[in-house]
Amino acid sequence: MPLPPIDTPFLVDFLTRLLNTPSPTGYTEQAIHLCEQTFASFPVQQKRTRKGALVATWPGQKDDSPRGLTAHVDTLGAMVKEIKNNGRLKLTKIGGFAWNTVEGEGVTIFTRQGRTLRGSLLLAKASGHVHGSQVNEIKREDEAMEVRIDERTTSAEETRALGVEVGDFVAFDPRVEVNAGFVRSRHLDDKACVACIAAAFKALKDANLQPAQTTTALISNYEEVGHGAASGFPVGLTELLSVDMAAVGEGQTSDEFHASLCVKDSGGPYHHGLSSRLRDLADREGIAYKVDIYPYYGSDGEAFWRAGGDVAVALIGPGVDASHNYERTHTEALEATTRWILAYLLAD
Repeated sequence: MPLPPIDTPFLVDFLTRLLNTPSPTGYTEQAIHLCEQTFASFPVQQKRTRKGALVATWPGQKDDSPRGLTAHVDTLGAMVKEIKNNGRLKLTKIGGFAWNTVEGEGVTIFTRQGRTLRGSLLLAKASGHVHGSQVNEIKREDEAMEVRIDERTTSAEETRALGVEVGDFVAFDPRVEVNAGFVRSRHLDDKACVACIAAAFKALKDANLQPAQTTTALISNYEEVGHGAASGFPVGLTELLSVDMAAVGEGQTSDEFHASLCVKDSGGPYHHGLSSRLRDLADREGIAYKVDIYPYYGSDGEAFWRAGGDVAVALIGPGVDASHNYERTHTEALEATTRWILAYLLAD
């Protein structure tokens, strides 16, 4: 039986809305709620974990070898580390990125009282007309960067009067654009894959189909700091398909137009047997894919392993250019990944 068709407009629309919902690690409630609303239209049983992840379980034709899917909704971001004497903010990073990849970006600051403030992330010595060649020479590190808030403030006292305090979350603007089949945005890692899982579930529902095995999707919210899917899956899970972006660049086979299977990353090899089954499924269904290794990468599947999860784990995802920077993928990669998830869900 051929795989059911994918609703690509739904996939791109949901992805766009998710990308435009700020969710730096630790501040993911709005994004999880959007996922919860979207998954409510599927025949799944939903619940939240105590640490705020979303768990959606779809009963299968069988329940003797239950499966898992995981993708993460949390993104890179920052928190307020210090309110400087000039009223500007020093940040601490959330996740592994370089400051130069977000220099000049617009930001939103979320105060504990619920107020949002806008600003920009800049060098503390940003003006070329004032600091000359230093602008090029300064190393982009924590001490060199600051947030300029779009409010009348020139002192720490005035900034605190706006409601800003140490520990407030800061999100970088995603700047989502969809052009000629490309989706260009920050935080495609890993909202692209959350959208692929949602699109796969919608395809099953629209075709009135059921997973071959009971399947639990965990939309995690702490992946960027290493422990997203360490907990939350039901007891008895036998295997886990982690869905996360594929790294595109020099020395990689992955590209923006294919799904990729990662067979090894910084945590070591994935489960050879499950990876081989996925390759066989892709070959059978005519799914365009690459096989790759990512030297500076880790996944939620490995987080579950490190927490003691006794399951087979494999990793697939769409090719994403400029990861942890201003990222880009193509709908062909999103569709291929979604079809691969579908093939896995329906396979005996």
